[in-house]
Amino acid sequence: MKRRILRWTGRRFAVLIVTVVAGCETYRPAPLAPAKSDQEYRTRTLADPGLRQFAESNLDSGLREWPPPDWDLHLLTLVAFYYHPDLDVARARVGVTEARIKTAGERPNPTLALFPQYTTNSPAGISPWTLGFSLDLPLETAGKRGYRVKQAQALTAAARLDLAATAWSVRSRVRDALLDHLLAARELDLLRTEEAARTDAATLMERRLAVGEVSRPDVDAARIELATTKLAIRAAQGSVTETLARLATALGVPLSALDGAKLDWPKLDEPPAPPEMLQEAGLLNRIDIRRALLEYTAAETALQLEVAKQYPDLHLGPGYFWDQGDRRYSLGFSVKLPVLNQNQGPIAQAKARRKLSGAQFLALQAQAIGETEQTLARYRAALAEFAEADKLVALLQEQKTAMQHAVQIGESDKLALAGLFVRTAVASRARLGALHKAQVAFGALEDAVQRPLIEGK
Repeated sequence: MKRRILRWTGRRFAVLIVTVVAGCETYRPAPLAPAKSDQEYRTRTLADPGLRQFAESNLDSGLREWPPPDWDLHLLTLVAFYYHPDLDVARARVGVTEARIKTAGERPNPTLALFPQYTTNSPAGISPWTLGFSLDLPLETAGKRGYRVKQAQALTAAARLDLAATAWSVRSRVRDALLDHLLAARELDLLRTEEAARTDAATLMERRLAVGEVSRPDVDAARIELATTKLAIRAAQGSVTETLARLATALGVPLSALDGAKLDWPKLDEPPAPPEMLQEAGLLNRIDIRRALLEYTAAETALQLEVAKQYPDLHLGPGYFWDQGDRRYSLGFSVKLPVLNQNQGPIAQAKARRKLSGAQFLALQAQAIGETEQTLARYRAALAEFAEADKLVALLQEQKTAMQHAVQIGESDKLALAGLFVRTAVASRARLGALHKAQVAFGALEDAVQRPLIEGK
């Protein structure tokens, strides 16, 4: 009898072990290969077929050719979304929080206990062995598992918004780098135009110095201004190279990937008018505000979970004993008695965290309102400055055209015209600076509401 029972118990225990082991995950190593990843990064290009498929799947209309002839902000943003490693990190964080949902939904495992015993004074003919086992089956009460799942779901949704915030940050860096590079290239062109104008002016002044029409200090001042312009050209050349490298970094590609790429920004010289209903758009769309709401939901659920923990879980303990030929069955029941504490400490902490989360949301909301108002005021001021600079350049262009005509008919001299060319070039650079300030302010306005304010951008 004892052997049959031992065989029966052994078979059941073996089946249990096999079932548990079959459901276990196996470890799969995933070593990093820095040399390989370095090589993969350095070989990234804008002609990548995977990039084309990604771009076409995110564009309203297909691309006629690949790579496209012009790369605007929208296309470059898609490049960054495809390549930039910050998004891979954010996606991995979403995966971590999604795994928390699975963890939160798991039910507690039962516990198996075996009780083999040996009796030293067992009667003759009776086996001295006593064999028994029992199970501890925990039963959660008060909906604790549901609260854990709800909290994990809220935190996962917040992590997905972190991914959206990372994507917006990547887009914002691409916009800033593209703007800086295009305007740096324009400034270099304007400086070269100014250099040519100052060269003409200095040459004319030297000729007049030879006949005594101007003084040596005037000529020296013209030469110093020319040398200063040449120095500014050197600095601008470095800025063009540096901003292109910064754009490549923002895209997540090597600098070589931008070789031959034609960068474009339609209507760069036409900053848009401030959009209407900006405050409402910002408060409804800002990613950090939506994330703060989800965090408050998670804090609320955490409090519900701690309140539910006041109610103890149940533990059922069925058992079987074979005692020297006698079979005995038992059904145990246990519960933790909440007599010394009713989980009041964790409940108080959860209440405090919920209050903190609510205060943080209100503070963030006020900050968002303030940022939107400040950036809107800054953008309006920058638009006004750009409008004045634009009027000045237009006026100088008209004067230059009129003076060119006057020179042709002999009513003005070439030195005065050269001076007007210089003033026009200087004013054009000032206009470019005002344009840069306006576009930067508009980008800050988009960052304040965390969404593009121009369709297709």
